[in-house]
Amino acid sequence: MDHRRLAYYTNCDERKLKGVIYFQAIEEVYYDHLRTATSSPRPSLTFCVKTYDRLFFLVASSAVSMRIWMDVIVTATDEHSRY
Repeated sequence: MDHRRLAYYTNCDERKLKGVIYFQAIEEVYYDHLRTATSSPRPSLTFCVKTYDRLFFLVASSAVSMRIWMDVIVTATDEHSRY
């Protein structure tokens, strides 16, 4: 359980790992309704994952995909906090 994490990559091909977000470090997951991610390629599909030391801006491919990703991350974070 200590190694549950979300991996993210530099490109869509998932060839080069850019980093990981540990579920135990996640404080919040929310929609970027204020459009604070000014450099996002798709501001309306951007959501935020806030950890203890950083704010991540993630971009989904569609509104449905964004909702699913947010739900899955919140669920995984909740599951991890039980242990």
